[in-house]
Amino acid sequence: MQIMTSYDIAVIGAGPGGYVAAIHAAQMGKKVVVIEKKDIGGVCLNAGCIPSKSYLKHSHWALAAQEASRLGIAMEIKKVDFPKLVQRKNRVVTTLQGGIKHLFKENQITYIEGEASFTEDHQLKVDGEKIAARDILLATGGHPFVPPIAGVDEVDYLTTDTFFQMTELPQKLVVIGGGIIAVELAFAMQPLGVAVTLLEVAPDILLTEDEDARLIIKNKLVSMGITVKTGVKIKQVSRQKIQSSAGTYEFGQLLIATGRRANLELAEQAGITLDEKKRFIKVDQHYQTNIPHIYAIGDLIKGYQLAHVASAEGIRTVDIICGKQEDPVAQRYVPRCLYTDPEVASFGLNETQAREKGFDIVVKSAPYSGNGKAIAGEETNGFVKIISEKKYHEILGAVIVGSNATEMIHTILAVCEAEGTVDELDKIIFAHPSLSELTGEVAASLFGKAIHN
Repeated sequence: MQIMTSYDIAVIGAGPGGYVAAIHAAQMGKKVVVIEKKDIGGVCLNAGCIPSKSYLKHSHWALAAQEASRLGIAMEIKKVDFPKLVQRKNRVVTTLQGGIKHLFKENQITYIEGEASFTEDHQLKVDGEKIAARDILLATGGHPFVPPIAGVDEVDYLTTDTFFQMTELPQKLVVIGGGIIAVELAFAMQPLGVAVTLLEVAPDILLTEDEDARLIIKNKLVSMGITVKTGVKIKQVSRQKIQSSAGTYEFGQLLIATGRRANLELAEQAGITLDEKKRFIKVDQHYQTNIPHIYAIGDLIKGYQLAHVASAEGIRTVDIICGKQEDPVAQRYVPRCLYTDPEVASFGLNETQAREKGFDIVVKSAPYSGNGKAIAGEETNGFVKIISEKKYHEILGAVIVGSNATEMIHTILAVCEAEGTVDELDKIIFAHPSLSELTGEVAASLFGKAIHN
């Protein structure tokens, strides 16, 4: 076996955790190699975050045309050229892939396309060539979980990894699942003329979201004409038909979006310890596995399975490798986003969690319907909510539902991260008219001095 050049750090996986970690390591003066068996950018760029946002943009265009027509600017959508929309999505992906490759080149990072495996001495090999590295970072992400449904193996179904390979719009799309990805893709498809049905086994959709936010999104789904069934037991899947406890549903295309599982093949090959349920790699507070100099981040470990979390963990891990004393990524400061219409964004504890932890809380909210810019822009569906600790005014969590929620959440998060309290939020002068005024209104209401709420 040929020995290749030795590296300081070898990163397995070029998704948002791996490629960000690699660039940061190179910036820290490390000699870095990245090994990726599929597509640079990982699932997020090629079959997740970016393609889904491209498709959601298409649906926003269609919904905006409908809204404009209702309000006096007559528009007619004569045709949806889906192959052209797919081409646009592909251009977006290609552009971002090129950006990562450029950054690798600029930072003198070696990029190898191929499947890595461990040798007996816990080094790596790719296509018969050995790669020596002092430290190895596993960032191999996850894969779609497909539950054991009767007949599913006989059906040509899509998963969240293959959905964006679809080149023709189906007349009827049935989605098994009611989580973030399932709901976003339902929003993306219905405005383009696809009849969408969501079948969720759980008691409700979006169980990870705030209850008030969940209700708004569910109502919006229904108002768009999307069929939503919860607490459903799937009995049988056959060609173009699903039999369930809620009835029988025909489909032109079936999407199974029931979550993801970590890619643990490399970990198991190396004898790396997994957690009690054998679903994740067990790491210490420095993201190190039971084997010295082998680290794991992102979807491989417990925590939020989000691209920005993987990136943050990758940076922290590299800093630790470089000798810095760093705490692990604080889950309470992670923004969680749903890119529907309206959007949903949150961080920290919800009301129930805060009470369960023993906090004496104050919860205040302000509706979009009382905001000047929201009214002018026909964007009155939503609210801003802050969960605060009563005595010291600590910000425990926040939820925003509405237009630009995924951008607005960062104002509150930044104050919280900087160890600010609701007092600091109350002192901010927000521009008028702006949706962000709602944040100031909620902060003021926590002191009993809101003007419009």
